[in-house]
Amino acid sequence: MTTVPLKTRRHAQDNIQTISVVIPTKDRKDDLVHTIESLLTQTRMPDEIMIVDQSCVPSVDPKTIPIQLVYIHAPHISGLTHARNVAMERARGDIWLFLDDDVILEREFVEELLVAYSPGVTGVSGIITNYTRPGISRRLFEDLFVRGPFHDDRQPIYWRAKTLRAGNLKRVKQFTGALMSFRADAVRHLRFDVNLTGGCLAEDIDFCARLPRDTVLQIAPNARLLHKRSAIGRPTTHWLDSHSQSSSYMRHRNWHRGVSDDLSFAWLQIGYALMAAVGSLKRGGSLEPFRAWRAGAQRGKNLGSRAPTLAPASFPKETTVQG
Repeated sequence: MTTVPLKTRRHAQDNIQTISVVIPTKDRKDDLVHTIESLLTQTRMPDEIMIVDQSCVPSVDPKTIPIQLVYIHAPHISGLTHARNVAMERARGDIWLFLDDDVILEREFVEELLVAYSPGVTGVSGIITNYTRPGISRRLFEDLFVRGPFHDDRQPIYWRAKTLRAGNLKRVKQFTGALMSFRADAVRHLRFDVNLTGGCLAEDIDFCARLPRDTVLQIAPNARLLHKRSAIGRPTTHWLDSHSQSSSYMRHRNWHRGVSDDLSFAWLQIGYALMAAVGSLKRGGSLEPFRAWRAGAQRGKNLGSRAPTLAPASFPKETTVQG
């Protein structure tokens, strides 16, 4: 088992003065309560919690949160990316930790996250403990056809969560939006693309892709949480729809840097065609998988071809309560 000496752990945390936790939420009151409860029992408490609530009715009573809270009730915000941008305008911590509103953190999550911030590290994420490996056909598709910049190096780490406890830090090229943190000074100039609304597929990958190419991003296997993936507000379409939207968006927004990117994207389309054919056969000849692939790809192209849109800092109907 690999452990970090106590002296080293304390020194790492001493270099981090404050941490702001950003949680966008909409219509998930019960999930949000559980997320907040897990934050309030941390061995290293956050210095402020920032909740951007897009629900019609407020999801939380700010008076019930016993630490510094910035609660923004803004029902007219158009999505997750919009909400995060609003929070980033106000966050005061040295580290910004972005969480979904349906996660349950282990008690040492924040402490272990901060320990991983050695000099030169720009961002640290944790590990999701309840993601299961997909079926063999989906794994073969990922291994064979999702190559180059489109390769997702996060998911295999999550699949091995049980065996990685107390393991070494894992360097990755991108984070999952449900749990990602950055040094504030490194991302203060960035914002999430507000063109991505609703479930905001690829918002996390796009944000990481716009960091400098030598940026060091790491997953700390000891910073662990459960992601419930609440059904509320999540898309229910065929997986080819969401997958092709994400890849098409990233292709047109970021990954068009030369022949290597071109070949990786073309090879991925061959994989989509094969998976759509397999899906069609399983459905008795239904063309639904092909329609899902086409619809997602077109949507992603349209979104990725638009100029990035940033959120305004405030809204006419926004209500802010600061603890």
